[in-house]
Amino acid sequence: MYEYTTRMFHIGHLVPDIDAAILEMGAGLGLEWTEVVSREDQRIWTPENGQQLVPLKFCYSTEGPQHVELIEGPKGTPWWFGDAENNHHAGVWADVPGLTTDLISRGWTLVCSQVSPDEGFGSFSYVRSPSGFLLEPVAEANMERMNRWFSGGGLS
Repeated sequence: MYEYTTRMFHIGHLVPDIDAAILEMGAGLGLEWTEVVSREDQRIWTPENGQQLVPLKFCYSTEGPQHVELIEGPKGTPWWFGDAENNHHAGVWADVPGLTTDLISRGWTLVCSQVSPDEGFGSFSYVRSPSGFLLEPVAEANMERMNRWFSGGGLS
């Protein structure tokens, strides 16, 4: 049995303007933020469109153990602000292929992953429960570099 409560580390929040959200949520909630990562070539695989490279901006609050992730993504992806409620997903450290495959076998739906299921899903996936809860399993191999980033270092 997967231990969700001990492995959860963030809540993802979709925003139309990441810079405005940083100021608004920082002031309102007393949060400080990592640097914004801006990628023109974020890898994503979806059942509808297959493998793609898309632009994406994201950052995390630096305080933990629970973090807030802000995401500014393009239309036509799961990260588009206009297609979902702002509180988008919960992120957990996990064996991505193991947890994703287990949840799919229990009736959850694969929304997207870094690479195709045939390639092992990559370092993240998004899976939705039959009742609508969206979970992002994130590869445990990323934990050290992300904790370094949360503490003020770079993500790479």
